[in-house]
Amino acid sequence: MKDKFFKYIHQLQDSITAKLEAIDGKATFQEDLWERPEGGGGRTRVIENGNVFEKGGVNISGVHGKLPDSMQKYFGVEDADFFACGLSLVLHPKNPMVPTVHANWRYFEMYDQEGNIVDQWFGGGQDLTPYYLFEEDAKHFHSVCKTACDNHHPEFYPKYKARCDEYFYNSHRNEGRGVGGLFFDYCKKTEEMSMQNWYDFVTEVGNSFLEAYVPIVEKRKELPYSEEQRTWQEIRRGRYVEFNLVHDKGTLFGLKTNGRIESILMSLPPHVQWVYDHHPEAGSEEEKLLKVLQNPVDWV
Repeated sequence: MKDKFFKYIHQLQDSITAKLEAIDGKATFQEDLWERPEGGGGRTRVIENGNVFEKGGVNISGVHGKLPDSMQKYFGVEDADFFACGLSLVLHPKNPMVPTVHANWRYFEMYDQEGNIVDQWFGGGQDLTPYYLFEEDAKHFHSVCKTACDNHHPEFYPKYKARCDEYFYNSHRNEGRGVGGLFFDYCKKTEEMSMQNWYDFVTEVGNSFLEAYVPIVEKRKELPYSEEQRTWQEIRRGRYVEFNLVHDKGTLFGLKTNGRIESILMSLPPHVQWVYDHHPEAGSEEEKLLKVLQNPVDWV
């Protein structure tokens, strides 16, 4: 399973980066191959200063070795080894009318001292973070997510949509990071779902990503915007940074397993502002976004 999924994320990275380069028309992904001293490595691809994408990364990694003490305590195990692989992407467009997007799909195995698999699971998801709310974009993104889920189980979309709303929430701000999508973790073998069934589900969600995001980019990338709207985008990006550094489990896992810092923090946008006690004008499009982020919305 680990070999099959590792091969899949290599292919998915190729297809996603090729499509994004075609959309941008100017910038290309810089590839960075790296190795982790304790075992494994990855292939980081970053795009910067393009026509459409100000900064983005589409990264894959496969790491293995002894599970660090901090993670052994977290999982409640002793002397365990692990293998983890996944694809993680974040795209920060230049135009504030185009939403930021994040996605990842991952697989994890844990072994006993004899090398037997004692636990294994899939995780992942994809979520949208707009700076200006176009409701039809949120509906499109969620409808693609729902279709991918419905092909595997009728309860998957409502369940993983709710988890996404709950997870990508800046509790210290009392607001969602964006308009959500899907979030699933610890997808393990059950009587109803084999690991192959989970593989089929996770790869279908991964394959749906371009369909969910690209039409939105194409529709919004040429829209005019002002300096004031750009400032708002940078203020909202500050909330994005806060979530990743304060709450995100993937960031914390990477830091605690001696992950590659440049790859872990590639999700951070290049231009961000923190304006003291900032409040948008009453009745503005900016305020409209904030009101929507206060409570989850059923988009489909």
